Amino acid sequence: MANTKRQLFLKRRLRVRNKLRAMANGRARLSVHRSSKNLSVQLIDDVNGRTLAAASTLEKDLGVLGKNNVEAAAKVGAAIAERAKKAGVEECYFDRGGFLFHGKIKALADAAREGGLKF
Repeated sequence: MANTKRQLFLKRRLRVRNKLRAMANGRARLSVHRSSKNLSVQLIDDVNGRTLAAASTLEKDLGVLGKNNVEAAAKVGAAIAERAKKAGVEECYFDRGGFLFHGKIKALADAAREGGLKF
């Protein structure tokens, strides 16, 4: 029986998250969500259950309101790196969820690394 795209996505998300959870060592998690119209990212402290920093294409000050392309992803990545520094986080691990690591997700990760985040 063939799996649907949604089922494959959920299996991939659980596989990625379980692998990352095993090697977390108390580091923050950089969680990415991509919809058809927007892109958002959060820096989450799983030990305390708190969001330390967040960035999204829905923010007016980033200048990419409602856009979902590679350039917007790069701006969001740079913004989360800057906000992570303000929150005192230098190292985290990248939780791409069930999304494949190419295109917008890769652009976001590269921009966050250039901004100073280590993962």
